[in-house]
Amino acid sequence: MSTALWLLGRGTGLVSLLLLTTTVVLGVLTGGGYRSRELPRFALTEIHRRASLAAAVLLVVHIGSLWLDPEAQLRAVDVVVPFLSRQPLWWGLGTLALDLVGVVIVTSLLRKHIRYAVWRGLHWLGYAVWPVAFLHGLGSGSDAGTWWLRSVAVACFAAVAVAAGWRVSRLEEPAAPPRPRAPSTPVG
Repeated sequence: MSTALWLLGRGTGLVSLLLLTTTVVLGVLTGGGYRSRELPRFALTEIHRRASLAAAVLLVVHIGSLWLDPEAQLRAVDVVVPFLSRQPLWWGLGTLALDLVGVVIVTSLLRKHIRYAVWRGLHWLGYAVWPVAFLHGLGSGSDAGTWWLRSVAVACFAAVAVAAGWRVSRLEEPAAPPRPRAPSTPVG
């Protein structure tokens, strides 16, 4: 049973990182006004939401499986309070990422009940989650030094870097002049 929990913890952690990367990339792109020829903006936003939800669900499974695994020795306090575990840096980063994800999820669920500016400011914590979770994934677990995990990490880093670079380049572009409206023709 412990091997199954260990494999489940590893797999869900990795897929959570991939989904979190997808979420961040789509958040950066849609927030920067990216337009896809194949997908309308609402579809990209919906993929962003669903990837976020899937990442959160897998994160719960990741933590739950490691908590139940007797070899991982994860305590309840390790899940909530960062940097108290037996691997304070790497596990602490994971706990910090979880705490930040919690803030983003709770404020997103309360979005209709809080001011937009407050929600948006707290939602920006999502950008802080990614590097913290990324570093947690690089340093935690038995796969930390493997070539394949490093390859996945490089691909995730590249995706976020390209999206961030695109977004920054958009900030430097001069605003396009407004398009002239076509004259209206009288009906009748």
